[in-house]
Amino acid sequence: MKTNLITVALSFLTLAAVAQKDQVKNAEDAIDDKNYAEAKAQLKIAEPNVSSLKEKYQEEFYLYKGQAYMGDNPTSADMKIAAQAFQKASEMGNEDATEALMTLKNDMIQAAIQDQNNEKFAEAAEKLYTSYELSKEDTIYLYYAANNLVQAQDYDKAVEYLEMLNELDYDGSGIEYTAVNAEGTEETFSSAGQRDLMIKTGNYTNPGMNKIPSKKGDIAQLIARIYISQKDYDKAVAAMDKAKATNPDDITLLQAEANMYYQMGEKEKARQLFEKIAETNTDDPVTFNNIGIMYGEVDETEKAIENYEKALAIDPNYNDARLNLIAAILGSERAIIEEMNGLGMSKKDNARYEELDAQRKALYTQVVPYLEKALEVEPNNIDVLKTSMNIYSNLGNTEKVEEMKSRLEQ
Repeated sequence: MKTNLITVALSFLTLAAVAQKDQVKNAEDAIDDKNYAEAKAQLKIAEPNVSSLKEKYQEEFYLYKGQAYMGDNPTSADMKIAAQAFQKASEMGNEDATEALMTLKNDMIQAAIQDQNNEKFAEAAEKLYTSYELSKEDTIYLYYAANNLVQAQDYDKAVEYLEMLNELDYDGSGIEYTAVNAEGTEETFSSAGQRDLMIKTGNYTNPGMNKIPSKKGDIAQLIARIYISQKDYDKAVAAMDKAKATNPDDITLLQAEANMYYQMGEKEKARQLFEKIAETNTDDPVTFNNIGIMYGEVDETEKAIENYEKALAIDPNYNDARLNLIAAILGSERAIIEEMNGLGMSKKDNARYEELDAQRKALYTQVVPYLEKALEVEPNNIDVLKTSMNIYSNLGNTEKVEEMKSRLEQ
C-alpha cells in the first residue's frame, strides 16, 4: 500500500514538471508574439515549482522572465525584476541572459542619468542601487545612488549608503571606460568588457578611458553635510575622524574636514586646516583662495590679499581669487565714503574731503588692472562689467564707461 502511494505521488510530480515545461514554452511563444502580459501570467503559474524543473528549463524560465519584464516600457520595478532574472539565468550559463543583463544594466544606468537630468533623484537612486546590487564590484553605482538621495533630500537613506561605502573602504579612484553613442554623446561604462560589448553592437564608437580621482573626501564631506544640516555636529566630526583614521594623508579628506568646520562656524579651525593643506599642496589655487576668504572674514585684509595673489600666481585665470582680491582692496572704500559723507563745509573739512577722495580714487586705480584681467578671462561677466563701469565713472574715464555700457547692452 505504501508503495502505491509513493508511485502516485511521483506521478503527480512528473505531471507538475510537464505542466511547468509547457508554461515556460507558452511564455516563450507569448514573448515571440510580444504579448508580455501573457508571458508574465504563464511564468507566474510556473514559478512556485520552478525548482522541480531540469536546469535547462530553469535557465529558460529565468531568461524568459527577464525578457517578459523588459517588454512594454518597463518601470523601475520591472527592470529590477528583469535584471535579477537575467542574473540567475546567466549564473546557470545562459549566454543570451549574460548579454541581456549587460545591456539591461547599461539601459538602467542611462535611465538613471535621464532621471537625474529630469530631477527625479529618488528614481535615479533606485536604479543605481539596483545596478550595484547586481554587481557588487561596481561600487561607483552605490556612490551615485547616495548622491541622488542627497539631492532627493532622503538624508537617512543617503547616510546609510554613504556609511556602507565607508565600511567598504571605497576609494573610487581608477579608470572609467567611455564610448560615443549614435547621438554623439559620450557614455561611461564600469568596465572595458561592458564598453567593448557596446562597441560590438555597432551603436558606439571612439572607445576611450579617463582617470577618476579618489572620492573619499567627497563621501566624508557628504556625510558631514548631512549631519551638519541635522545639527548633529558630534556625528559629523565622528564620521570625519573615522574616514581620516584609515586615510590620514588623504588631501581630499583634509579639504573636506576644513569645509566641515567652516560650515559649522568654526572658521579659525577651518583656516588652520587649509593652511596645513597649503604646506604640502602648494600648487592648488583653491586652497589659497579659501585661506584668503578666511582672513577676509576676520578683517585681516593684507593676509587675505596675500593669499589671493598666491592663488593667482598658480593659476592666472582663476577669476574667483581675482574677484575676491578686488573685493578685499575695495573693502576700505566704505569707511572712506562714510567719513566723506559725515564732513561739514569748513575749510578743514573740505581739505579732508579732498584727501579722502584721493584715497578713494587710488583704490579704484589699484583695482583697474585686476578688472581688466577679469574681463579678459570672462568677457561677459555681468558683475565685473557693472563694477568696471562704476569704477571708470568715478575715475572720470567716460570712454571706458561707454565701452562697458555697450558691452552690457549686447
